[in-house]
Amino acid sequence: MVSGSNRGIGFATVKELLKKGYQVILTARSQEDGKKAFEKLKSFGELHFHQLDVSNEESVKQIAEYVENNFGYLDILINNAGINYDTWHSAFNADLEEVHQTLETNLFGAWRLAQAFIPNMKKQKYGRIVNVSSGLGALSNMSAGTPGCSISKAAMNVLTVKLGQELKRNNILVNSVCPGWVRTDMGGSTAPHDPQKGAETIVWAAELEDKGPTGKFFRDMEEIEW
Repeated sequence: MVSGSNRGIGFATVKELLKKGYQVILTARSQEDGKKAFEKLKSFGELHFHQLDVSNEESVKQIAEYVENNFGYLDILINNAGINYDTWHSAFNADLEEVHQTLETNLFGAWRLAQAFIPNMKKQKYGRIVNVSSGLGALSNMSAGTPGCSISKAAMNVLTVKLGQELKRNNILVNSVCPGWVRTDMGGSTAPHDPQKGAETIVWAAELEDKGPTGKFFRDMEEIEW
């Protein structure tokens, strides 16, 4: 399952997973947008669609029940849903309500989904969770600006470390991925990489072998500093 996958990197990730033979659940906040994406991708493999707003607890509960009732389990969770590349903000003048909304999606949305599916992953002793992060959330390269986006992604990386350490004995691998600067609605038209390139490391992390790395941060399939 890929959250926020009706466009951009999420859309490209669904497409690549379908081409590899996975059964994939595409999700979107908007039913209409999700169904449009579904129609574009359904020819690539066994695709399903379910509406999902990761910032809404009831919506997360509903998709967890949908997965349980229709498939019984989930092998791979890709937390791709993200909002608000807030280039107009500085930390000293940020609209904290807007920052709060960013955290609700970028951090707590991923956290809600992880909590919803980890119990079943533990039962089957298998799971892969990929948190789509950003270099903006790397403390080693932190700079001014984009406080909502940067802080939410840094917090997501901490969540990755915590879950990775807590779940490694259950064969559940949890990693963060920076897809790079990609031509999406948030990345803009001048970014050097297309969404397919951005999806490569996400798919790689979703397919890690047992005893593979966990609680790590990757870009271009190479570990990078937090």
